[in-house]
Amino acid sequence: MPKKAKIESKSNKLDWKKKRRQEHLEKKRYRYYIFCEGEQTEPQYFTGFKRIIEKNSIYRDMVLIEIEPCAAETMRVIGMAEKYVARNKLQRGQIWCVYDKDSFPASDFNGVVSRAEQLNKENPELQYHTAWSNECIEFWFLLHFAYYTSNNHRTEYISFLNEKFKELGLGKYQKNMKNIFDILMEKGNPKLAIRYARRIIEDGQRKTPADIAPGTKVYELVEELVQYLPENIRTSFLDECHGKV
Repeated sequence: MPKKAKIESKSNKLDWKKKRRQEHLEKKRYRYYIFCEGEQTEPQYFTGFKRIIEKNSIYRDMVLIEIEPCAAETMRVIGMAEKYVARNKLQRGQIWCVYDKDSFPASDFNGVVSRAEQLNKENPELQYHTAWSNECIEFWFLLHFAYYTSNNHRTEYISFLNEKFKELGLGKYQKNMKNIFDILMEKGNPKLAIRYARRIIEDGQRKTPADIAPGTKVYELVEELVQYLPENIRTSFLDECHGKV
């Protein structure tokens, strides 16, 4: 009997902690739920933002960032995001789907944007966004070092990163690098990456995501998160030419 009482007491303590944590999360003013197609590369990159923001005394109690690796492609990413929203009864926040074109059908790749637009009509306080890359997230990484518009296979983007990393004394680029955020911050130029990515999207107006090759909208999610970084880091992303990040 004493053992049972001890177990019950421990269970009550865990429930109390869970409730307190839930109450703490509900107080967050700005909420970002990031669903990544990959299990490591994209989550590792955005975890860099999350880590710094959570250390920022100004915003750490105001911003909630949840990163969910999906290990799924295109339409399945937004499908998993929808299930997460329903399961957790989310009513407000930003839902970001981070996914690549790779070799998936154009209809699926474009379909995520269409589905997001449809979902956004249901609740103005809970909005879905698409941070896609055509062909892959490595194209976004590459833009930290050069303005690149050649529609090559994704292996060419990885080859470019390999050469650049070797030049910088970083060895070979790896898809699961835990310090990819720090490398791009310290050795690359986030400000130019945003400028280049925006220019490519603007040049591709009236085109579908599948037809903007290469291209990426990851910069839009980056712009959202940058505003919560400490000022000394935020300036690395600011583009004075646009008067914004």
